[in-house]
Amino acid sequence: MKIVINDATIVTSTGVFRKNLLIKDGRIVRIESVKIRSTNADCFIEDKNLLVFPGFIDMHVHLREPGYEYKEDIASGLKAAFNGGFVGVACMANTNPVNDNATVTNFIKCKADSLGLPVSVYPIAAITKGLMGENLVEMGELKEAGAVAFSDDGMPVSNADILRRAMEYADSFGMPVICHSEEPTLSKYGVMNEGRVSTLLGLKGIPKEAEILGIYKDLCIARLTNARVHIAHVSTKEGITLIRKAKKEGIKVTCETCPHYFTLTEEAMLGYNSYAKVNPPLRTEDDVEAIKQALADGTIDVIASDHAPHHKDEKEIEIDKAAFGMIGLETMVPLTLELVRQGVIDFKDMAEKLSRKPHQILGLKPPTIKVGEEAVLTIVNPTEEWLLNEENIASKSKNTPFLGARLVGKAKYIVKKGELFEI
Repeated sequence: MKIVINDATIVTSTGVFRKNLLIKDGRIVRIESVKIRSTNADCFIEDKNLLVFPGFIDMHVHLREPGYEYKEDIASGLKAAFNGGFVGVACMANTNPVNDNATVTNFIKCKADSLGLPVSVYPIAAITKGLMGENLVEMGELKEAGAVAFSDDGMPVSNADILRRAMEYADSFGMPVICHSEEPTLSKYGVMNEGRVSTLLGLKGIPKEAEILGIYKDLCIARLTNARVHIAHVSTKEGITLIRKAKKEGIKVTCETCPHYFTLTEEAMLGYNSYAKVNPPLRTEDDVEAIKQALADGTIDVIASDHAPHHKDEKEIEIDKAAFGMIGLETMVPLTLELVRQGVIDFKDMAEKLSRKPHQILGLKPPTIKVGEEAVLTIVNPTEEWLLNEENIASKSKNTPFLGARLVGKAKYIVKKGELFEI
């Protein structure tokens, strides 16, 4: 198959340039300054509004299958990823049964492969059996089955010695440990960020220190082991300060944040809005500004969604009983583009944080836009306006505080495995 893309802006983590592409049999064969005229092209795109990125990956997604298919299943999760413009997702282990053994890892990969969608799935296995924080999983066996990292996401590994051993063993296999950094004795029974809004609503708060202490402990153990650690969903100014300092010290730490942490504040919980209930919780304006600064200066390596689908009955109940989490695969691109419009990051940063760096952290080869390389692309219209409603959400769940919002920017095509897929 031949694919021609003319007059588009190509964006990589190292540069932005107006070029024309010819893709043949899945590989980039020409990158030209003049338009490519091919009478026998199978697919032809010519649109000066489009941005061509190396394929995006979301390294923090909950696909829920096996066990929680009423929230999401692999098919609906991958359709949501495709709708959002992602060529790959890394899915967390808190399924039922937990992805703590090769059988579950194999099931996830085989199920995803059978669907024929242009979205690859990279399972993240548990750190401990059953997410109980007590006994380490068989890491070598899980790596062989296809796991790319280890995380008890949603359940911090409180036992420091267990976490130390996990980092040491994972590092021996060349794999990162992804930490849900939280001190659960401080956050227990909390509903939202502790502060003015929680007091106004009469809700038990989660103090910032729950995250700060968790990050500090995880960084200390990373220093002790000299192993790679990735801190998930950072939400606090003080947490960012710790990570920035650790990087300067040479600790092998990377981190991510999510669009809701640079877009929303605790104010979104006013009216007891359970769709804005997430863990870690939405914070203050000061924290949002600190997250933006850390994205700008490179302290935050990755933007991930923490896509967490829940059934309506788990959200539209009393706020203290409602589940934590929101979906995010289909709003990642427009919300990240808003950072570009604000001047916080540029398109090169977007390519870095949505493609090159997450692939690299997970030990995957990042897609590149070079002659001779496989064409794995996400093509975006950054100015297209659209309304987010339940009808155009591909995810089985609809739990997002952005419902009804007018968003700007949308993924339009994916190129993968030699084909052009229109979204």
